[in-house]
Amino acid sequence: MSVKIRLQRHGKKGKPFYWIVAADARAKRDGKYLEKIGTYNPNVNPAVIELDIDKAVEWLQDGAQPTDTAKNILSYKGAMLKNHLVGGIRKGALTQEQADVKFAAWLEEKATKVSDKEAGLSKAQSDAKAAAFAAEKAVNEARIEAAKPVVEEVAEVAVEEAVEAAPETIDDVAAKAAE
Repeated sequence: MSVKIRLQRHGKKGKPFYWIVAADARAKRDGKYLEKIGTYNPNVNPAVIELDIDKAVEWLQDGAQPTDTAKNILSYKGAMLKNHLVGGIRKGALTQEQADVKFAAWLEEKATKVSDKEAGLSKAQSDAKAAAFAAEKAVNEARIEAAKPVVEEVAEVAVEEAVEAAPETIDDVAAKAAE
């Protein structure tokens, strides 16, 4: 029986969510599987990957072949590296302690890269919000400025009409009274 490590699609239309499973190569994509070894959510940035690295390495050691996407995910999480280090231990090129140190250093480096990416994304998002707020503020100020002259012109016209329509001013009344 040929075993593949592949993605099994879940989630609704337009919002995929995947299980990372070890399944018989003859089984349907979303069909029967041997063991669930993790999840993958590509809907967020950066994508959320939960993976049991030890189970993945165990399946790789037993001869399971990952699909292209599953191989990329396993590599991203370090399962392929750990599989490589286990092979080195088995051949006698490394000791278990050396392999553990190398894997821990790789995990730490990967964690800093991911946190830097998250920080960069949050900074870009806050910069975009600030730019959108500044643009909205400029549009509102332009709208207020465009409305001001119209109000002043209307007020001046209204005053002139009121003066013309007024029956008489105080001077006119005083002049008529003097006659």
